[in-house]
Amino acid sequence: MAEEAKAKGNAAFSSGDYAAAVKHFTDAIALSPTNHVLYSNRSAAHASLHNYADALQDAKKTVELKPDWSKGYSRLGAAHLGLRQNQDAISAYKKGLEIDPNNEGLKSGLADAQAAASRSRAAPPPSPFGDAFSGPEMWAKLTADPSTRMYLQQPDFVKMMQDIQKSPSNLNLYLKDQRVMQALGVLLNVKLREPNAGEDMEIPEGTSTSQPSAPERKVEKVVEEEKVVEPEPMEVTEENEAKERKAQAVKEKELGNAAYKKKEFEKAIEHYTKAMELDDEDISFLTNRAAVYLEMGKDTVENDECIKDCDKAVERGRELRSDYKMIARALTRKGTALAKTARCSKDYEPAIETFQKALTEHRNPDTLKKLNEAEKAKKDLEQQEYCDPKLAEEEREKGNEYFKQQKYPEAVKHYTESLRRDPKNPKAYSNRAACYTKLGALPEGLKDAEKCIELDPTFSKGYTRKGAVQFFMKEYDKALETYQEGLKHDPHNQELLDGVGRCVEQLNKASRGDLSPEELKERQAKAMQDPEIQNILSDPVMRQVLVDFQENPKAAQEHMKNPMVTSKIQKLVHAGIVQMR
Repeated sequence: MAEEAKAKGNAAFSSGDYAAAVKHFTDAIALSPTNHVLYSNRSAAHASLHNYADALQDAKKTVELKPDWSKGYSRLGAAHLGLRQNQDAISAYKKGLEIDPNNEGLKSGLADAQAAASRSRAAPPPSPFGDAFSGPEMWAKLTADPSTRMYLQQPDFVKMMQDIQKSPSNLNLYLKDQRVMQALGVLLNVKLREPNAGEDMEIPEGTSTSQPSAPERKVEKVVEEEKVVEPEPMEVTEENEAKERKAQAVKEKELGNAAYKKKEFEKAIEHYTKAMELDDEDISFLTNRAAVYLEMGKDTVENDECIKDCDKAVERGRELRSDYKMIARALTRKGTALAKTARCSKDYEPAIETFQKALTEHRNPDTLKKLNEAEKAKKDLEQQEYCDPKLAEEEREKGNEYFKQQKYPEAVKHYTESLRRDPKNPKAYSNRAACYTKLGALPEGLKDAEKCIELDPTFSKGYTRKGAVQFFMKEYDKALETYQEGLKHDPHNQELLDGVGRCVEQLNKASRGDLSPEELKERQAKAMQDPEIQNILSDPVMRQVLVDFQENPKAAQEHMKNPMVTSKIQKLVHAGIVQMR
């Protein structure tokens, strides 16, 4: 029951229904409270719903139940990271890497946690002056206030204010200049204490402390009454330059795309690299270059370069808060590269974990397909590693001994193990089919017999097993066909010949009308469930033939000259649907 609930949870998780997955995993945990995998799966489902506190509790339980399982620490690190507990996340990932140093999922998680911790440390403190020095508003305020307007005609003051505007921290360099203090008061709307006559005050160059003469006072008054020209706004060269660089980066990307389509991979890499140098805020340049390395990946060098680019794209994308689809694309490409590497390393787990991580970012059908392929490849590899024909034969012989002792369940167990060790052995399927027949598990016996024939169409035992199952299922016409097919490969096989005789005897009973009412009723009911019989009875032509048999014997004789009609009528007779008199 717990495995059934777990399977439902896995299916819900794969389809993106994380709330349902949590419910099914909870049901499974109630039935198997010490299964660490269930807590791990539920932790992943909680994390996908951004319920990181619940995910953390389940991850802790996972580690408690299975402290030597690396995936538990991966879940723990992800939950801490979701709660912005970056240092705890780093510790969890490092602990997991102590257990499994080559785990790509743990390495990627550790990189994400370290990047998050670095960002939180690097956040600059807010400026105590807010946006007082930002934009053209600063110059407008200084021009509008009479106490600072005259300073704008003084080049050294304008230069100081420009320096402060570029970096407010430069204010400390000019605090001794009374003009800067006066400007600060105007910008902050604070009235600063003016210096007394006896205090020292820095005199701007070109002015005098002596009392001006009458002509000078007149000139000064004229100057004050004239309209003061505001300083010209500074050219935003940096912004324009940034736009130009971005535009150039896009052109390089387009050139790279064109080269990639022509399979000029070296040129494509060169263009994507230039684009990255021009604009480091677009991770598509990295993912595109990774795609080129992936396409070139004839050896591990290109694959490694692809993985590095994808890791950089994910890290940079998280810093820039890029579209989750872009991050998912980078993870999918990384997973594809890891899957290619796994063909040699025989380790598909890193690829599977990376694809799963990509799916948590964005549910993409292509990524899901690649995940399924990686999981199948892993399963096939495990099967290949488990194969051992010698051990398989030993298990089959053990099964034969139990069969002779009529201990059929034990025999089935050993035949099944034999097939795990050697899934291409038709004899093991034949033996297990015989066991299932003895146990009355006829559908399972039929399936094994058909597999036996599929693996070796010339093996007569496969036909005798299949025919026997069909005979016990009272499908005598089908059993007859099976025995006759087997005789094509082994014409003198006595078991097949005996099978034909038994089937003919049963079929003739129906033709002669020798069946009891109960037998006839049972055979008719079984026949009506047969799709072939249903098709015959629903065929308008055959329905007319059956009517002619009852009402127009001469027309019926003409119908019987058609081999196909004759064959279908014979099937109906054998099934007990039609009786010939």
